[in-house]
Amino acid sequence: MQFRRLGRDGPEISVVGIGAWAIGGPWRFGWGPQDDDESTAALHKAFESGVTWVDTAAVYGLGHSEEVVGQAVREHGGEVLVFTKCGRPWYGRPGNEPTYDLRPETIRFELEQSLKRLGTDHVDLYQFHWPDTETGTPVEESWATMAELAAEGKARWIGASNFDVALLERCERVRHVDSLQPPYSLLDRAAADRLIPWCAANGTAVICYSPLQSGLLSGGFDADRVANLPAGDWRRDDEDFRPPRLEANLEMARRLEPVAARHRVPVAAVAVAWVLATGGVTGAIVGARRPSQVDGWLPAGNLRLTGADLAELAPT
Repeated sequence: MQFRRLGRDGPEISVVGIGAWAIGGPWRFGWGPQDDDESTAALHKAFESGVTWVDTAAVYGLGHSEEVVGQAVREHGGEVLVFTKCGRPWYGRPGNEPTYDLRPETIRFELEQSLKRLGTDHVDLYQFHWPDTETGTPVEESWATMAELAAEGKARWIGASNFDVALLERCERVRHVDSLQPPYSLLDRAAADRLIPWCAANGTAVICYSPLQSGLLSGGFDADRVANLPAGDWRRDDEDFRPPRLEANLEMARRLEPVAARHRVPVAAVAVAWVLATGGVTGAIVGARRPSQVDGWLPAGNLRLTGADLAELAPT
């Protein structure tokens, strides 16, 4: 397993971490019904195989993902870093519909609820999930609250997800941004234009989400599987899983096959290794709901693609 430092003064972390979005189970943006025992087994498989961190969020399954993660971390007993996120509260809202809220009091309330579900007195990395588009709260006020939580020891490091460069710069003037979590994959390369270079220049870690583009680059998808996604799986309504994008996306997955064959690894591992080969990237968050899914991407933790491999996967 390769390790890289989280930002300029964070811990050394494995280059792959396990993502816990899907294991939250059914909700507004769920992946359909999940089996908690299988989810827990997947987390244990990752931890026992050298993965040192897990990424979740309060809103995943409306708290259920954090409960599953907390239980698995306690059962594991070893050192596992827990990353979670705030800013999509649903408490007391009609239909439990999440909103976008980074008011200081909301941030603090959400962290206290997350700590209860996780069964701990701090989180290792606390992150804004999305920008606040509802309350009008200046991001400087929101970020100052995060800085306070770090000073109080309730969050060891603080970061943001889905922020653009303008928002990152505003936060950086208040307190250093330890990490950014952007989407990044062979099918979504936008973060390489400005976000990743900004982070590299400012000592901010980059932990990329959706390196498998929600499963499309896992090597296990075809049109029939897409057509049979279960009710309640958000991907049924996503444009990446519908024509005309679907065929182009599956073609990229097929382009991974010869590279995977040369390295004798699963297709999913090549897709994740491509993300990790980008300068400035610290790690990749890869979801798993079953131990077998961990086996699919785990080799990326020690897979170094060649220049020829990367050229073969360049945009056509």
